[in-house]
Amino acid sequence: MKDLSQFLELFSVQPGYRYIQVTTNVDNTTTALYNLLQNNDAELRIAYFSEDEMPNLKEKYPEASIQHVKNFNHPYRALPRDNDMVMYKDIFTKHNKQELLLKTAYTTLANTADIIIMEKKGTLDIASMMELFETYEFRAANHMDIVEDYDIFMAKKMHMWGNGL
Repeated sequence: MKDLSQFLELFSVQPGYRYIQVTTNVDNTTTALYNLLQNNDAELRIAYFSEDEMPNLKEKYPEASIQHVKNFNHPYRALPRDNDMVMYKDIFTKHNKQELLLKTAYTTLANTADIIIMEKKGTLDIASMMELFETYEFRAANHMDIVEDYDIFMAKKMHMWGNGL
């Protein structure tokens, strides 16, 4: 991944914001997001899915809150309305319960907060993803081609729409 400047423009960070990246692959996007949040007094949380031993992420991201989830049958831990953004990266197509991921994201997001799903190009059908967002009460869905080798889908949890949480 070369230039992540357009990717970072997706995030309007304020002091005290909490973003969670749920992933099987900690990479340059994690580092770029971590640095952006640190520079704005915000917090990155990482939920790392892997059946293998978790790498020592605390060395690289000392201020991040990190949890290890051992398999794709389980959800990550997140409190209701506790995150200002949820980003699923390299996990949505691998997880056994995609509906659980979307429900968990909806519950943990604050009102008017965003969800981002990043998957390798061509692994998700664009029209199906837009319908899935609609089904799980996410609005203003978009598909973006701004990170090399990845499709990015983004939608918003709107206050007083859908489930109303």
